[in-house]
Amino acid sequence: MSRAFCCAAPPVRALDVAVIAAYCAAVVVFGLALSGRQRDASDYFLGHRGLPWWAIMLSIVATETSALTVISIPGIAARSDLTFLQLAFGYLAGRVGVAALLLPGYFEGTQDTAYQRLERRFGPGARRAASGVFLLTRALADCVRIFATAIPLAIITHWSMPAGILAIGLVTVIYTWVGGLRAVVWVDVIQLGVYLLGGVATLLVATQLAGGAGAFARAWDAGKLVALDFTPSFKVLYTFWGGVLGGALLAGASHGTDHLIVQRLLAARGLADARRALIGSGVFIIAQFALFLLVGTSLWLAGADQGGRSDAIYPTFVITRLPAGLAGLVVAGILAAAMSSHASAVNSLASASTHDFYAPLSGRQEPTHLLWVGRWLTLVWTAVLVGGAIAFRNQNTPVVQLALSIASITYGGLLGTYLLGGFWPRARQRDVIMAIVVSVLVMTPVVLGVPWRWLPGLAWPWYVPLGTAVTMLVGVASSLVGQRDERTGGSHTLPA
Repeated sequence: MSRAFCCAAPPVRALDVAVIAAYCAAVVVFGLALSGRQRDASDYFLGHRGLPWWAIMLSIVATETSALTVISIPGIAARSDLTFLQLAFGYLAGRVGVAALLLPGYFEGTQDTAYQRLERRFGPGARRAASGVFLLTRALADCVRIFATAIPLAIITHWSMPAGILAIGLVTVIYTWVGGLRAVVWVDVIQLGVYLLGGVATLLVATQLAGGAGAFARAWDAGKLVALDFTPSFKVLYTFWGGVLGGALLAGASHGTDHLIVQRLLAARGLADARRALIGSGVFIIAQFALFLLVGTSLWLAGADQGGRSDAIYPTFVITRLPAGLAGLVVAGILAAAMSSHASAVNSLASASTHDFYAPLSGRQEPTHLLWVGRWLTLVWTAVLVGGAIAFRNQNTPVVQLALSIASITYGGLLGTYLLGGFWPRARQRDVIMAIVVSVLVMTPVVLGVPWRWLPGLAWPWYVPLGTAVTMLVGVASSLVGQRDERTGGSHTLPA
């Protein structure tokens, strides 16, 4: 039998707190040391387009999963099984599609953001509409991420959630403000290694507490090791069909149209390196999901699930079962992983704000001036994300599911816009803007139930396919009404 797991608030251990403080200080020092000199906006936002593909690959993995994976996915496996892994197969398929269809267009000429290519195809209004959707969605999703990160910090230090959120924002903004994307990417590489090490350590300790590797036979008998579900249903949360199709379109949107990831790909030395980084991250993410799902199974075997938030199962186990010092390092890894996501978010938000709105609207294009503007917008977006995270209210939905659901409100609209530009020559600027607006209006009640809910029970992996279909249908229908203008000539499609 596994040992009982104590869910009472653990005492503060000085060694753990010291390790966390030392690690946060080290992250700032390394970030500043590796950032190099920031001479202009290209340096600050794109690392002078000279970052190695393997560092970009690891940075993509750290950015897209970060603390949400570390905290939430073990809780999902502890409460259910391994079927969440099916999404990762779709993520890989989506990346392959982006590498083949969308990436080449980003390396034609010089582009600073993911939405600059929409201006070439449709006009400045489409570019700003897509960028505005990105700013809103990224801000909302990252407020959830920062909130999630404060959970383990509150458990180990007994700080309030607002205090933890402020601490995360302060540490992150220091090296992001100074070093830009180059600092963010290199810190991501370090942080990824640390939280993966923490996951392995937790898996070993929990398995030992459960009685050794043989205990997984009990998990098998209980159905906890089921990884594939071929049920043909739109309401079952994780199925093979929803995972592959929904995961592929989600990855197509997040890695092909979301500036958070596209910004990293634009920082590669060329198209070939960007493709290596993108597809390599898809393979890596499958292994990472498998690791943290097995961590969750081992926590269940060790009796760690004693009710309450599923997101608290992993961090509570770390604090109460891992030795002092090691527990602090694991929590530091969780915090650092979240800092990487937070740093990536504020840098990409500042980049889109600077290049898609400030520069064209003000007429100021000098690289050194845009560097100054970008740094100040970094501070503004940090304040917005920290404030939003503090305002977030606790609920029982796993934070990884909540963050992906919020992003899904607009991901279908963004992906559909690029598909219209690439495969429907009749589409005009007004058509894609209308399609994005209608898609967001349709998906908001589906995802959030505001102001009403329709399609109740639809599993969230189907949100992006639905949003993409709505965008395509509205865009095509709108393009068939009225006269075509000069920008809709048959040869005027988005670069492949």
